[in-house]
Amino acid sequence: MTDLKAFRVEYQARINQYLDDALASQHFSSAITASGNALLQAMRYSLLDGGKRIRPILAYAAAHAVSEPNTTTDALASAVECIHAYSLIHDDLPAMDDDDLRRGKPTCHIAFDEASAILAGDALQCFAFESIINANIPADQALQALKVLAKASGINGMVLGQAIDLSSVDKALPLDELQQMHGFKTGALIQASVALGGISVSATQEQQQQLRHYADAIGLAFQVQDDIIDVTSDTHTLGKQQGSDAIRNKPTYVSLLGLQGARTRADELVTHAVESLDTFGDGANYLRELAHYIVNRDH
Repeated sequence: MTDLKAFRVEYQARINQYLDDALASQHFSSAITASGNALLQAMRYSLLDGGKRIRPILAYAAAHAVSEPNTTTDALASAVECIHAYSLIHDDLPAMDDDDLRRGKPTCHIAFDEASAILAGDALQCFAFESIINANIPADQALQALKVLAKASGINGMVLGQAIDLSSVDKALPLDELQQMHGFKTGALIQASVALGGISVSATQEQQQQLRHYADAIGLAFQVQDDIIDVTSDTHTLGKQQGSDAIRNKPTYVSLLGLQGARTRADELVTHAVESLDTFGDGANYLRELAHYIVNRDH
């Protein structure tokens, strides 16, 4: 029987240690000056803050579906988490979502200052790609991973989704446009996480295609559940301001479909995600259980 909780605990600890070691490495820290130390502190504050690590865990689970996670999986999982951490720092800035609480503690620009937060985000974005480049990975595998992460992170992925999101405040988006926006903003990096896990263990093209179908569905399900818990959870549980989407009058799945309609949509997406893994054996059970975990979480 698959023990998802034990899997999550094991790989949360594994990615946390890898990230901590990477930031503390002699090669990295030797160039830090007295003025640059604040930058490193801001990076560590935002990256090593006890997040759920869903994206790297998805990468590890995808690798497990094909083979066994390895040191390449560590490097690629680290890269995607660095991109995620940078995106949260920038999303919280006054010019973006203007949040002062993240994971139950002050956001980076509140704990440090706005300039330090911007620079920490910039540095973590670059550090993500360094994680792949500096790893002992065959060149063709590294190039494939870099292409996946770059596309998911930029103008064809997360950044585009954030731009659409900011321009959609106080607007009534139809459902298909809302889904498209979140496919970029949230889904792209989740899709990259699963793809990178497959790349790390040299998944075949057919396996990658099935993993992509899974990730497409679970990426949207993740955002639907985010919209649900924004109205059903509380600030303490969320670790950030509850009801923030409604306060900013952002379009959400709940505002368009209603609470029950959003829950039904999330369940449909989970069913589709799990069905996408039919060609995999028991090794994909962690992915299957993660699909259910994602839509049953309360933060």
